[in-house]
Amino acid sequence: MKQQKSIKMNFIMNALLTMSAFIFPLITFPYVSTILTPTRYGTVQFATSVISYFNMFAQLGIPTYGIRAVAQVRDDKEKLSRTVQELFLINFAIGCVSYIIFFIMLGTIPRMSAEKPLFLITSLMIIFSCFGMEWLYKGLEQYTYITIRSILFKFIALLGMFALIHTKEDYVIYGAISIFAASASNILNFINAHRYISFRPTGSYNFKKHLKAVMVFFAMACATTVYTHLDTVMLGFMKTDADVGYYNAAVKIKTILVSVVTSLGAVLLPRASYYINLGKKDEFLRITKKALNFVWIVALPLTVYFIFFAREGIYFLSSNDFTGAIEPMQLIMPTVVFIGLTNIMGIQILVPIGKERFVLYSEIAGAVVDFIINLLLIPRMASSGAAIGTLAAEIVVWIVQFYYTKDIVAEVYKKIHYRSLILGIAGGSILALPVKQLQLIESVRWNSFIVIAISGMIFFGVYGLVLTLTKEPLVIEIENQIFGKIRRKA
Repeated sequence: MKQQKSIKMNFIMNALLTMSAFIFPLITFPYVSTILTPTRYGTVQFATSVISYFNMFAQLGIPTYGIRAVAQVRDDKEKLSRTVQELFLINFAIGCVSYIIFFIMLGTIPRMSAEKPLFLITSLMIIFSCFGMEWLYKGLEQYTYITIRSILFKFIALLGMFALIHTKEDYVIYGAISIFAASASNILNFINAHRYISFRPTGSYNFKKHLKAVMVFFAMACATTVYTHLDTVMLGFMKTDADVGYYNAAVKIKTILVSVVTSLGAVLLPRASYYINLGKKDEFLRITKKALNFVWIVALPLTVYFIFFAREGIYFLSSNDFTGAIEPMQLIMPTVVFIGLTNIMGIQILVPIGKERFVLYSEIAGAVVDFIINLLLIPRMASSGAAIGTLAAEIVVWIVQFYYTKDIVAEVYKKIHYRSLILGIAGGSILALPVKQLQLIESVRWNSFIVIAISGMIFFGVYGLVLTLTKEPLVIEIENQIFGKIRRKA
């Protein structure tokens, strides 16, 4: 029961972290997008996407591999210290190489040289990531610390945005604040690490034992980063910064929804690795099956709702200037379901059992498909073509991962109460869609907010009611736990 309670606490903390990731852009994006305009906003997103490739190389797959490696030795401080030091030294060495390559390209590629201050500032992401050792805290399941630290730095960044960004020429400052919000808290990680490990050199380092797995995870990170950021980079080179701005406005909303869907799965990797290391396969299967069911219940209605209310979502989070983001958002929304499922099938099932190479195969396939479709569609369809490429890539990733996990997940997929989900979504849609016609105030942004607020309550209220009436097992279990606690307190 203690371990189960720990997972619940981790989920609560990660849910708070997810909410902060939702609230931060919800507050800042309408302000920033209006001030910077699609062009300058797109410039920052282009620079951030390019830097993500250098950061990916510097990290070398350690962010995911490190979680598993730490979880497996977390009960032995000496082994833990040695493992963390080995991974940190590998990370730091490759980070230096990444910076050398970055400076060479910054001085030779005109598209980057034209925005040298912006690229230099956003490159701080590489330094912060190297020293952050986020994988140590996730491997030790320190989600309370991660959540509090992250919310604190986001709040500071929030104040900074309103205080310092006033014209479209402040886009470099926006880039700096964005990096601060996302990565600067990693400095605290390095300072705080002495509570869990010793910084005294342990000697007898064995870097070689990590290299094979690290390279597999690095290849996974490459493939993921390629089809995650390839759209933005290709749009930046093939079209305009405005097209990048439109596309990233749609992606920002998708990213917020994905973080909600994957909030449970994110806390399961260290626990799943821990169970596998102890030979507790039944516990491993129990939590992963429940996570898959959770994804279906949460991701499907979010996808449908924001396809119907894409216009209101874009207008509320940005402005009329971002009308070009509506169609890309509708096209990219189904990826919320596929990313949620592959997050469980790949990172929470295949990685803990040591079959990460299959995750790599799926991501390579997705990256290839994404590149080909982008190459064909971006010249003609701009941001909508990039959205189609991303959707196709995520579908391919899901197909490949399903093939390799079908012995585990096929039975789970069969037991999903699809009828209840479809009935709930249909009922919610029928009652919520008429709200789109409301025109209560002249402000497009705030009228869109009112429409989202009213329609959202109707849609998800009806959806939840239908799942309760049709006795969807996971929903009933959660409700029983909530009402049980209320009764005990009463």
